[in-house]
Amino acid sequence: MGSIHGKRSKLPIVPLPKDVVLLPGVTLRIPVSNRPDIANLLLNRTASLKRERVVFACVPLKSPYLSADGQQLLDDGASEALQDEEYEAIDAGQARKEDLFAYGTVAKMVGVQGRAHTEPYLVVEGIRRFEIVEILKERPFFEAEVMLNDESVPTQKDSEVMNLFQQLKQLSRELLTLLRLASLLPSGSATLSPMVARRFDLFISKKELSEAGNLADFMADIVESSLEEKLRVLASMSVKDRLERVVELLNRQVQGIKSNIKITSITTTSFPSGLGFDINQLDPQQRELFARRALAGLTGLSPPGMTNGKSDESEKEPNEIDELQQRLDEAKLSPEARKVADRELKRLRKMNPANAEYGVCRTYLENLAEIPWTKVTEDKFGAGTLQRARKQLDDDHYGLEKIKKRLLEYLAVLKLKQSFNDEIERQISQISAKSRASANSKDTSNTSDPVRDSLETKVQLLKSKRMVDKSPILLLVGPPGTGKTSLAKSVATSLGRKFHRISLGGVRDEAEIRGHRRTYVAAMPGLIVNGLKKVGVANPVFLLDEIDKIGGSNFHGDPSAAMLEVLDPEQNHSFSDHYINIPIDLSKVLFIATANSLDTIPPPLLDRMETIALSGYTTIEKKHIARQHLIPKQIRINGLAESQVVLSDEVIEKIISSYTRESGVRNLERAIGSVCRYKAVQYADSKDASQLGAYNPTVSANELEDILGIELFDEEIAERYSRPGIVTGLVAYSTGGQGSILFIEVADMPGNGRVQLTGKLGDVLKESVEVALTWVKAHSFELGLTHDPSEDIMKNRSLHVHCPSGAIPKDGPSAGLAHTIALISLFSNKVVPPQIAMTGEVSLRGRVMPVGGIKEKLIGALRAGVKTVLLPYANRKDVKDVPQEVKDGLEIVYIK
Repeated sequence: MGSIHGKRSKLPIVPLPKDVVLLPGVTLRIPVSNRPDIANLLLNRTASLKRERVVFACVPLKSPYLSADGQQLLDDGASEALQDEEYEAIDAGQARKEDLFAYGTVAKMVGVQGRAHTEPYLVVEGIRRFEIVEILKERPFFEAEVMLNDESVPTQKDSEVMNLFQQLKQLSRELLTLLRLASLLPSGSATLSPMVARRFDLFISKKELSEAGNLADFMADIVESSLEEKLRVLASMSVKDRLERVVELLNRQVQGIKSNIKITSITTTSFPSGLGFDINQLDPQQRELFARRALAGLTGLSPPGMTNGKSDESEKEPNEIDELQQRLDEAKLSPEARKVADRELKRLRKMNPANAEYGVCRTYLENLAEIPWTKVTEDKFGAGTLQRARKQLDDDHYGLEKIKKRLLEYLAVLKLKQSFNDEIERQISQISAKSRASANSKDTSNTSDPVRDSLETKVQLLKSKRMVDKSPILLLVGPPGTGKTSLAKSVATSLGRKFHRISLGGVRDEAEIRGHRRTYVAAMPGLIVNGLKKVGVANPVFLLDEIDKIGGSNFHGDPSAAMLEVLDPEQNHSFSDHYINIPIDLSKVLFIATANSLDTIPPPLLDRMETIALSGYTTIEKKHIARQHLIPKQIRINGLAESQVVLSDEVIEKIISSYTRESGVRNLERAIGSVCRYKAVQYADSKDASQLGAYNPTVSANELEDILGIELFDEEIAERYSRPGIVTGLVAYSTGGQGSILFIEVADMPGNGRVQLTGKLGDVLKESVEVALTWVKAHSFELGLTHDPSEDIMKNRSLHVHCPSGAIPKDGPSAGLAHTIALISLFSNKVVPPQIAMTGEVSLRGRVMPVGGIKEKLIGALRAGVKTVLLPYANRKDVKDVPQEVKDGLEIVYIK
């Protein structure tokens, strides 16, 4: 390749999108959405330079099929191994230094393009090659020390370079001519206008020998080539190597177009004679098929159905079908799938490709070949597997101990099963060796050998003892923003498995899950099989997002009923997709479903899943999540460094308690984002005014009102005044899963015993009021509310029961106790302190009945400033799941 001569320089680096290479002299558009590294780089560079002078290094992502220095392609064995590993190119925004190619191009920024509602692009122009010497830093953008290439100028004395340059110019003009000719043909696929062709021709003819390297780069960008070929051109520092590689690429494309045009031309109205048949006598369908094959670049000119007296299937179709058969062989189909595939392949070989059924049959076989029937990701259980998984889950999520414990249990079981199966395999191999030794030592004609029969019986017994891996079906239920979806990604990472997300929200058609039958037009497999095709292994982690929002029974079928087989560990080893119509084993797939509520999930479907509840986060948990995850993420998103925004614990607590009273952390993240953007404006202003010393990175609690507006929530309720008839109840809203307090107000007035209810109360709440009133009337003498046991306390009064926030529907068996105490408080004229809250249902006998949602209610009570909570005695077991800080902050009194 030649040695590199040039000077060293320190440059910022922009990783290019995958499969994109920038060569010197070429202009390129780079998408800038979701690229904080480009934003940070431009913010840094434009502070001291004019926009026209902004330069940086553009480096492509390396290819797995090319050696690290770009010198040679990997051998076939290494390439096949990489294909087996299902290599996935990383996105440029998440690239690390080990993902970058060793060579790149210095580029200057030309401008930024983009219209409203479209993705903006950074327009850059390549200037000069370089080789990376050392990566100096990765964040907030890449910076590296590079060796710039001083390209030697070729002279007339260098005959090899001279000849290569002449070949390059000749092939470039020939390519332009062929592209213009192809565009003139009625069935030509390539198009090139005469004006563009003339401009290209003028550009090529003006190039002198001293610009041979520039012309080679320009044509390498135009010619059809793979990523690896372009990377090799980029890595060619010497002009001679570069010319050789580009001439080879041009020669290949010119020859390909020549063969196409030669055959395509006979499909026009004037057919040449001497073909051995009269093409004008073909019917329209045969002529169309003939033209289509000619366009594909075939080298035979026989009518459909005949090639020198032979069937055309022996010329063209066996190549495609043999290739399909090879893919099916590599897919390692199950015995049943192999039987179906062989039958369909036999049909395909006998079928005319012009037949509509041909495409249907071929697409079906391609789908069979893409499904991972036996290919799995190897679970590597070493000494520290569980510790690594525990650390991964702890790093990604704070709290959530129950779900972490369940996943570690699953990992431990998998590890024990694998070690048990490995031991069985070892024993089977030992017994098989003994059996072979026994067979060799004796006469093989003796069919009955007691020793060998005994050994074979032991092998069969050991095989029956193998432990089957049946992955559990986990259902994470909790309010929005509590990390259900991101938790599933962490699970896949900790297991080392592939991850695929299936969104079930709004799915109304059963065929979307189980596929369409092949008898329908445009039939295709369902979401489950498509997911398996995408990940390429039989044991991925599937996230079934929003399973509670899947559609119910309608004229398209019942999608939720179609999930019954998918999510049943006893049935999903033979899942049947309508399109594939062959049992597929889903038992190795780890399904994790998420839902906000259990109410809309049909009971049979819910019964198949292991439910794990994620309740709302407490203030302390939110503070940890903000510190560990949200604040660093938002600072990075908004183009700042970590030292440029400082949030104290007091400020974080105020944001949590006064602006984002929610179960999850989404609104908290939005509020932190608002704070970061506020500081970004201040920092940018001080930078523009060259007064960075005046910038204060610390956010004070007094600034929050300017940033986020007035406080949305009051921190405490304990300071409020109360009067008889007002009691604090506890509720857990099912929609958001968030606990809160609810004031119950009872007022009396002169009347005849009428009871009025307001506040949008449901039937259960109304019944609670009636039960409470009946019990208080029956025990009014015992409670000291009347002086005579036979006196009716409601004889000369009427009641009005009201729950504020009248626009919010309220229902559920949680307020019977609160209604009873409110009535006693009103009749006895005694005040109930507002910092005492209560929940529970009351029976006619006066017993306090247990209720649900205890954890959410207690978290909501602490958040609202309650000090003492009255709970039903039967709910004492539910308090075990409540975070310790909530138990410490509340006095819990159990009552019967």
